[in-house]
Amino acid sequence: MATEIRVPTLGESVSEATVGTWFKKVGDAIKADEPLLELETDKVTIEVPAPAAGTLSEIVAQAGETVGLGALLGQIAAGDGAATAAAAPAAAPEKKAEPAAAAPAVAAAPAASSMPPAPAAAKLLAENNLSADQVDGSGKRGQVLKGDVLAAVAKGISTPVAAEPAKVQARAPSTAEDAVREERVKMTRLRQTIARRLKDAQNTAAMLTTYNEVDMSAVMSLRNKYKDIFEKKHGVKLGFMGFFTKAVTHALKEIPAVNAEIDGTDIIYKNYCHIGVAVGTDKGLVVPIVRDADQMSIAEIEKDIGRLGKAARDGALSMADMQGGTFTISNGGVYGSLMSSPILNAPQSGILGMHKIQDRPVAIGGQVVIRPMMYLALSYDHRIVDGKEAVTFLVRVKESLEDPERLVLDL
Repeated sequence: MATEIRVPTLGESVSEATVGTWFKKVGDAIKADEPLLELETDKVTIEVPAPAAGTLSEIVAQAGETVGLGALLGQIAAGDGAATAAAAPAAAPEKKAEPAAAAPAVAAAPAASSMPPAPAAAKLLAENNLSADQVDGSGKRGQVLKGDVLAAVAKGISTPVAAEPAKVQARAPSTAEDAVREERVKMTRLRQTIARRLKDAQNTAAMLTTYNEVDMSAVMSLRNKYKDIFEKKHGVKLGFMGFFTKAVTHALKEIPAVNAEIDGTDIIYKNYCHIGVAVGTDKGLVVPIVRDADQMSIAEIEKDIGRLGKAARDGALSMADMQGGTFTISNGGVYGSLMSSPILNAPQSGILGMHKIQDRPVAIGGQVVIRPMMYLALSYDHRIVDGKEAVTFLVRVKESLEDPERLVLDL
């Protein structure tokens, strides 16, 4: 009797995935719970374990195909399957050749949003002969709301559906001499999602960036003084992210608009701080979440960041690790960035960019001295955060870092 291998539940708002690498081929013996293949979703890569022991008798979904929840991926035959293994390789490639060739066409049209338009919005879309793809949704998970459609109609958007494919072919063809020296690689689902979300954030939010600089002398001195004792007691290195995360949570409590989000014509204020920490991996940028960071000590924050960072690099982040953030911190300084303007992680209203610590001359008490300085950049959604609030928030972060005792005394 054959056991079916099906797409598992992928997490909230995730309805499809792309089949990645199969770790086994038809005819291979497998053990129960042994990883069989990877599924690549918009946010993370998930390993699908074998539901039973036996022999992989059939691969239904080939690498590169887009599959929905519960879709059949393959089948496992009971027993060692020596006879099945001998027969299956001859039949399986023939059987699956056509679907594999058709896969790119299926994968080329992912849904613009995981949420269908609101009922009132759907009615307006139909009345104005528009599709949801033509309207930037401001609701939860990019849902198109009635106000979004009204705004689109007011702008005169009436692009016919037939015109959409033409936008894909914007690239001019290369010369024959250059074409042979080019390599075309399909974007991963994660990279497509990163590209879409960053562009959507620029198109939707009234994004503005304010800058400041912080003297890192006090934090560096404190870190150097206690780093060995800290690591011995807590089993994790004392970095800068613990201080920055704690400073951010203090500032968020004073300026709650930076910790809020817009939902249609409502503002949702979050009375908790789930801080996203941007992590670069070989597959792209991911933002795991340190939950309730405002209730954690610096040691607890450092431990959680260490755990999430390792999981991100190992490709072992779960959907729960990636959802629900209220504010994001991005540390470009680890790559040598001196100054940048980070892009919002929608629907969040703020993101803090950290940068390289560099010795610079500064004027203190009427004298020029050399201090380890870092530029800070806060990008924020001006629709919800006023300039005064943004500047005050960044000043509070600066004050906490230049006088870290404030973090201990909750000042």
